This record gives sequence, structure tokens and C-alpha cells, in this order.
Amino acid sequence: MKILRFTDLCAQGKVTGQRVFIRADLNVPQDDAGNITEDTRIRASVPCIRLALESGAAVMVTSHLGRPTEGQFKPEDSLAPVARRLGELLGREVPLVSNWVDGVEVQAGQVVLLENCRLNKGEKKNDEALSRKLAALTDIYVNDAFGTAHRAEATTYGIAQFAKIACAGPLLAAEIDAITKALAQPKRPLAAIVAGSKVSTKLTILKSLADKVDQLVVGGGIANTFMLASGLKIGKSLAEPDLIDEAKAVIEAMRARGAGVPIPVDVVTAKTFAADAAATIKAADEVADDDLILDIGPKTAELLAAQLREAGTIVWNGPVGVFEFDAFANGTKVIAQAIAESKAFSIAGGGDTLAAIAKYGIEDKVGYISTGGGAFLEVLEGKKLPAFEILEKRAA
Repeated sequence: MKILRFTDLCAQGKVTGQRVFIRADLNVPQDDAGNITEDTRIRASVPCIRLALESGAAVMVTSHLGRPTEGQFKPEDSLAPVARRLGELLGREVPLVSNWVDGVEVQAGQVVLLENCRLNKGEKKNDEALSRKLAALTDIYVNDAFGTAHRAEATTYGIAQFAKIACAGPLLAAEIDAITKALAQPKRPLAAIVAGSKVSTKLTILKSLADKVDQLVVGGGIANTFMLASGLKIGKSLAEPDLIDEAKAVIEAMRARGAGVPIPVDVVTAKTFAADAAATIKAADEVADDDLILDIGPKTAELLAAQLREAGTIVWNGPVGVFEFDAFANGTKVIAQAIAESKAFSIAGGGDTLAAIAKYGIEDKVGYISTGGGAFLEVLEGKKLPAFEILEKRAA
């Protein structure tokens, strides 16, 4: 993918004295008192901001936060807590600027945070008049927000159309490189793990991957539907019986290519969905009518782990069981450890996946951890993300 990279512009000395507008993803969780409870996205945005400052730019940073109503400011929509945390990380005060669309005062070597961009009327609909105003604020536009790359909004798409220069920040560029390495130019065998509660929410991903991967591991409620498609009983487990034919089609598409969708040979069941429910390991063909399947069994976990250890590339989206409950966490733990031990290049994304990575402490053993949820899923579906598309056009 041919794009301009902010790091290259900095290295070439083209940023000094320029007004730089960075679209970051600073949409962090907060408690009822407005305290930030998890700041990964803010920390991930710091390298781009620091690079711009060290290059002598006048730096403007903005992000969305939550789901505000355009044109209606409420205190809980403010980026004020983010400005404080960003200031701590940068070791300098970061002023928060409101009502900034018509002009921003910022000098070379300074950084300001522009209030929640989704408060601006026309932001979500990518209004052209707003986009042109935003573009007029800056000499160089930098998109460093992969988490919003699947949305064509004024600060993610429109401004990139009209700014003098539009480029990718280091975080966005790293996502592009990791995705290209995993999907466009993978080292074989290419294994994908797609798990979740419903086939319907990930059906297009499964169909897309069925044309690309050598092993398609399914987990969670998705695996239950595939078990039904393979003629197995699943008791009262979560599944979508109306999508059995779709699951069969994915299995057949993989088989036709000499690839496969491994179906569990054993499972971990319970009678109720609860952390303290008694866990019972059963062969996949021995599930009772009143059983809930809440994890893959140890034999299945080890078979999958053996395949993952031999993979050349691994894409991971979703835990394979109810890993929040310790009695039903073994499958996800074994999978996570196998990925950590594998020599494969691995890329992981999605909120539950990141929670599992953190739980098992393998952050430094995964090749690349994606910061985007919806954007990561759309890439797996084979969609061209709007933010990538406009940056490619501007680089042409």
C-alpha cells in the first residue's frame, strides 16, 4: 500500500515550522467520576505527537470521545481528562481548545488538544464545508487513529482530501504494515482464529478468510454452530441453527482448497452459565441435551496448539471459550501460549482478544497487537478502509 508516512516527512526535514494536525484515537474508558480507567490509546498516540514536537512543528491533536451529540456540549464529552493525562506523559502542559474549527493559535514547538471532534456539526457525515475548514487549519494532516479508519468522517477522511499534505502517523503505518504482512503477503501456513458468540456477526469474515487461510479455527458460539453443521449435538449451547448451511459452505470451501476447519473433538460443559458452575470434560459426541458448551476440551486445545506452533502466520480474533470464568479458560490459555511459543508472525485484534492477551501476559510474544476493534474486523472481511483509501489517493 503506497502512502505518505509522517516519519519520512520528519526525516526529510519537511515538518519544521509547519502546522501539523494529528487525528489520534484517544477514546479511552472512564469511570462515573470521569477518571480514565485504561490509557493504552493515549500512550500509543504519544510517539507521533512527540515526533512532531521534536521536528519543530506547531501541533494540534484531536480525537472523539464517547458518543456526543453534534453541537451539544456536555461535560462528560470533554477531552479535559485526556489533556491532563497527555500532559503527564509528554511532561508538559497540553492546553485544551474549544470552538476551534475557525482557527487555532499554536506556535512551533507547542501542542494543543482540540476538544472532542464529534461535537462539530457535520463530523460524522463527512461534511465537505467542515472538512475544508479543518484542512485550512493545517499544513500537514496526520491520521494516526486506526480505531476509526473504517469510518469516513470529517477528521478521518474529508480533511485528508483537502489538506496540503495528508499522511499516516507511525501507529497507523504500523497497522498497515502488520495487516499487509499477515494477509497480503503471509508466510504459510496461514492460520486464523475467529471466535465469538454469533456466526452472523462474523459470517463475512469467515467467508473471506475461507479463500485465504490454510486453517480456520472457530471458537465460542461460532464453533457450536459449526459443530451442528458437522452433525454433532450441542445441548442448549449458544448457536445459530438457521446458519448451518452457511457454516457447511465455509467448511466445503476450505475442503475444496485442501484446507480445513478443525471441529472440536472434546468440550467443557456446564449445566448453568456461571463462574462457579461445575465444569465437565466430554467427548464432542457425548454432549447431553441440558449441557452448555463453554470451552473447547483439552484434547482439542492441544491439537489446535500443535497446528499453531507450526504456522507461518497467525491472525487471532476472539477467545475460544468463556475465559473470564477460570473453569472455562483453559482452551483460550492454551491457544494464547501456543501463539506465544510459535515462530509465526502473529497479529491480534478485538477487545476480548486483547483482554485474553493481557490475562495471560503474552503482550511481548504477539507480533502485532491491533488497536482497532471494528476497523480490524473490516480488514479481515477484505474491505478497503476509507482512511487507507484516501491516504493512498493523496500519495498517488
